[in-house]
Amino acid sequence: MNKPVIAIVGRPNVGKSTLFNKLIGQRLSIVDDTPGVTRDRIYGDIEWCGKSAFVVDTGGIEPKSDDVILVQMRRQAQLAIDTANAIILVTDLKSGLVATDMDVAQMLQKSGKPVVLCVNKCDGVGEPDANFYEFYNLGLGDPVQVSAVHGHGTGDLLDRAFECIDFDYSMEEDETIINVAVIGKPNAGKSSLVNKITNEERCIVSDIAGTTRDTIDTLVENKFGKFNFTDTAGLRRQSKIYDNIEKYSILRAKMAIERSDVCVIMIDASVGVTEQDTKVAGLAHDAGRACILAVNKWDAIEKNDKTMQEFKKKLDTDFAFMSYAPKVFISAKTGLRIDKLFECIVLSNEAANRRITTGMLNELLAQATTRVQPPSDKGKRLKIFYMTQASVKPPTFVFFCNNAQLFHFSYQRYLENRIRETFALEGTPVKIVIRERGEK
Repeated sequence: MNKPVIAIVGRPNVGKSTLFNKLIGQRLSIVDDTPGVTRDRIYGDIEWCGKSAFVVDTGGIEPKSDDVILVQMRRQAQLAIDTANAIILVTDLKSGLVATDMDVAQMLQKSGKPVVLCVNKCDGVGEPDANFYEFYNLGLGDPVQVSAVHGHGTGDLLDRAFECIDFDYSMEEDETIINVAVIGKPNAGKSSLVNKITNEERCIVSDIAGTTRDTIDTLVENKFGKFNFTDTAGLRRQSKIYDNIEKYSILRAKMAIERSDVCVIMIDASVGVTEQDTKVAGLAHDAGRACILAVNKWDAIEKNDKTMQEFKKKLDTDFAFMSYAPKVFISAKTGLRIDKLFECIVLSNEAANRRITTGMLNELLAQATTRVQPPSDKGKRLKIFYMTQASVKPPTFVFFCNNAQLFHFSYQRYLENRIRETFALEGTPVKIVIRERGEK
C-alpha cells in the first residue's frame, strides 16, 4: 500500500465527512446532523494534478470525554494520524474557535506531521467573516477557507495538502488482492474478526448492537496472499430499522457485497441460526458471490463430541439453498481456526474464477447423460446438444437443447452437482442458463 495517506480530523460535527465525500467525488461516508455518526476510519481514493493518495475520514475527536464510544473514536483518529503523511484539521466557521479545537491542534502538533488548517462552512463569497481570523490562534499557519457543501476552496486545500507530501511512491493496481466482505446481523463479531486478523484495533468493538455504521476497508497480507477485508454494518430486519443513519449503513453493506469477491457470513454460535442469518446469506447468494459460513464465538459454547456435527446439520437445513458454502467454526476473540478461514477464502475465490474448456464440459455432459437419461414428456425427450461456460464470478454455464420446457429443475440440479464434483467448485454459486437451438 504505497499511496500516501491524508487524514481528515477534527471535533464532531464540523463537516469532516461532507468534505471527505466532496474530495473523493462520491457519497462513501455517512453524513447526518447527528454528532458522532462517523466512528471508524473510512478510506477513499483521490487524484489531484496527476497525483493520487488515500484520504481518510475519522470520527470526531473529543479529547476529554470518558464515553466508551468517544474514547475509541479518539483512538481511531490517533491511529489515522499515526499512519498519515499529511493531516487536514477541519474547524467550523459558524461555531467559531472553541476549546476542543485548541486541544485537537495541540494533539496534532505533538504528532510532528504536516497539518493543513481548514475552516469549513465558509459558504459566502467575497471577504471572509471576521471570525475567520481567530483560527490563526491555533498556530497552524494560514487557514484555508472551504465550503464542503458547495466545494469552494477544496482545490486550494488539496494544493496545500499535496505540497506536504513526498510523492516518491510507485503504486500499481494489484489484481492478486481478494476482496472479502464480512457480513452478518449485529453483534455477530464482524469487527472483532477484522481486528484479530490485522492485530490492531482497526474497527471499534462494543457490546452495543449497531456500533459499526460505515463499511471499513482493511488491507491484509500474509502467507495465504493479499486480502482487502470490508467490515460492514450489521444487517437487521427492515421493521427494526428506525433511523436514517442505519438505513444508509445497510445500503453501504449491500454495496460492499456487490464489490466483493468472497463474502464471509458471520453467525453467532451463542445465539444459533436465526431467520435473519439466512436472509443476510441470501443477499450474498443472490449477488452471485462466493460464500463462507463462519460460526463465531465457538470458544464460548459448551461442547461434547457431537456438538459440531449437530450444528452442521442445523446449518445444512437452514442454508439448504447454499449447500456449496464451506462451514468454519471460529473464534474472533482467540483466533481459533482463523487460518482455516483464510484457506476457505482462497479456495472459494479460485473456484469462483475457474474457467473450464468447452471440450472438458461436453465430455462430462456425455458421461452424465449416459448415466442418467434426460427427462421426457408425452413422448418428447430432452436433447442437450452441448454446453459451454459463459463467464466467471459466478461460473455460468449455458446448455443448448431442443426444448427448454423439458429441462426439468431436478435434472439441472443433477448436472450442476456433477459439474461441482468434477471441477471442485466448492464455495461458489453456479448459474445455469438454458437456451433452445436457434435462440440468441
